[in-house]
Formats: sequence, structure tokens, C-alpha cells
Amino acid sequence: MKSFRLLIILAALANGLVFGNLRAAEVNIAPDLESVTVKHGEASVNIMRDQNQKNTVNPAFAKTSRKCPPFCIQPSVLAPGVETIAELEVLDYLKRMSDGDDTIVVIDSRTPAWVAKGTIPGAVNVPWTSLSQSQGADPISIGEILESFNAQNLEGLWDFRNAHTLVMFCNGMWCGQSPNNIKSLLGYGYPAHKIKWYRGGMQDWEILGLTTVKPVSE
Repeated sequence: MKSFRLLIILAALANGLVFGNLRAAEVNIAPDLESVTVKHGEASVNIMRDQNQKNTVNPAFAKTSRKCPPFCIQPSVLAPGVETIAELEVLDYLKRMSDGDDTIVVIDSRTPAWVAKGTIPGAVNVPWTSLSQSQGADPISIGEILESFNAQNLEGLWDFRNAHTLVMFCNGMWCGQSPNNIKSLLGYGYPAHKIKWYRGGMQDWEILGLTTVKPVSE
């Protein structure tokens, strides 16, 4: 009887291992990284790559050529001191945010119609137009956004010593929305070393099959 029970236990363990292997991801983010769980609003989202190895890019990001200007290829370095980053760095910032680091904000700089198509989990939307006076943004609204980044208004002068680290992105290497947001922030005195630019944006994110979500409702 003991031998029979042992055989059942061993068989169950073997089946568990087989089924576990079947469930394991074959398309990882990195050799030792299958997924990253982050907070998106009040929900937890598991970011991983699409496991369908026949999957193709989202048609919204399949177009290779757009009229330039305005859709011109962006430089690899946007401004002195602003670090250009890629997907693994974005994931690291998202994970740090989800683990409680409230000094980081990941920002989707696109207009709401684009964001509604899907965004990076954990990102908040600050459209580039909302920081641009040339696009009609008023100083009071701009000031409120800067304060939300933990900048302090001291009698008309901005103190950015405790300002958050901002990770900015838009549609990709041909998109000017996050570059415009970054240039606006630099113009207001935001420290360049506190701004990170994900140049690849949604196009690279989608090409790599990484998880996207709908924006959080206000």
C-alpha cells in the first residue's frame, strides 16, 4: 500500500512538472526575466511579451513613413543631461514605482486619442499640449502639473530640488510629442538629469510584443 501511495505521489509530481513547463513562458523579456508585475491605477498588471510566436505588430504601428515635418526621425540624444533609455530601464522604473518609490512618474506624452488605443501599464497621461503655451496651455495649469511632479513654487520661482524623476515616451522614434514635453519642461527649469526619455516609445513596445493597457479613467 505504501509503495502504491508513493507511486501516486511521484506521478502527481511528474505531471505537475510537465504542466508547469507547459505554462512557462517561451518568449521572455530577458533570459532570467519572464514578466514584471506593476500597478496601473488600482490594478496589478503583469507585463510580459506576447507568447504567440506568429504574432505580428499592431497595425497602428506598422506604418513606416509619415510626412516629415512633423513626423521626423528623432536624435538619439534629445538634450544635454537627458538620458535616453530602452525597455529594460522603463520596466525597472515601473517596478520601482510599484514597489512604493513615489519619486518616479512614467508619462505618456501623447494626446488622449492615441493613449486610448493602448499605453504602457503604470503610465499616466500628460499630453504634450498641456505643457505648451504655444498650444494654449495657461500658466496656472502648467504650474499645477509641475506641482504634481513635486516642484515647489516659491514666490514665482520654481524649486526643483525634490522634483520627481520623469520617464517620458510617446509613439516612437518619429514622434515629437514626448520631445516637445521634455523641451517645455527644460524651458521651465526642470533639471535635465531628472528626465529620462524612452525614445522607442509605443512602436518599439508593440514590436516587442509587450503588454499594453487602456488608460486609467480619471
